[in-house]
Amino acid sequence: MTTAYALITGGAGGLGGAMTQLLLDKGWHVFVADFDAGALAKWQGHPHVSTLQLDVTDANSVAKAAAYVGQVTTELEAVINFAGIMAVGSLVEMPPETIARILNVNVMGTVHVNQAFFPLIKRTGKRATSGRIVNISSETGWETTAPFNGPSSMSKFAIEAYTNALRRELQLLHIPVIKIQPGPFKTEMTGSISRVFAQAIAQSPTFGSYIERLGAMGADAEQNANPPQLLAEVIYGALSSRNPRANYSVKADAMRAVLTYLPTRLADWILYRVCQPK
Repeated sequence: MTTAYALITGGAGGLGGAMTQLLLDKGWHVFVADFDAGALAKWQGHPHVSTLQLDVTDANSVAKAAAYVGQVTTELEAVINFAGIMAVGSLVEMPPETIARILNVNVMGTVHVNQAFFPLIKRTGKRATSGRIVNISSETGWETTAPFNGPSSMSKFAIEAYTNALRRELQLLHIPVIKIQPGPFKTEMTGSISRVFAQAIAQSPTFGSYIERLGAMGADAEQNANPPQLLAEVIYGALSSRNPRANYSVKADAMRAVLTYLPTRLADWILYRVCQPK
């Protein structure tokens, strides 16, 4: 049986780690790429894992990783872009370099990876059997944008547009490009949400009480977040399908989804009321 190869950025922990484990369970060989050397350490020594310390914002780092992978295989079945970061705070108070960092990692990091690894994606001339690209967006990429989540939402809206454009280009080569839109899932990132909000409150002279209110709601949502294995199963289904969908929305937050379909003025008023300190 021929071994299937996948590259997963942000693949050492959280959602990416769950995806790595599932593919290993299915018999794949996984190139686990991550910025965090400590997180990569737990995967080292596995016979079907190749670890790559990778900075997706550094085109040279990505090119070196692609060169290494190309020495092992010239037919990747999947490139899965999990690498991403977030921050909470006001768009008029957050340092511009913080906003730029989020956009650079979440958007340009995905662009760098897809460009560098595109030559290695398996091409059969048939959509059903070609390799595929999976870009991780978020429910924040299509739902009503919440206050103080602006930079993350900006980055995910950009991923939505980028993925749509890329899909329409690569369909000419019969290479599927798949967009995943996760709702709340339990990860190291969501696990630290209380700390992230506490930091944002401390750094905001104007909006601290409003951020605190949203943070309390976020902590409640954290308790009901979904297991990352569920998302990995959905992505594996998209990789296995002979005719994958363009978009997979997975466990979107019901309230935010409802707000998305309300008139803008009404949604704004509801969010105004929700943010009021108790």
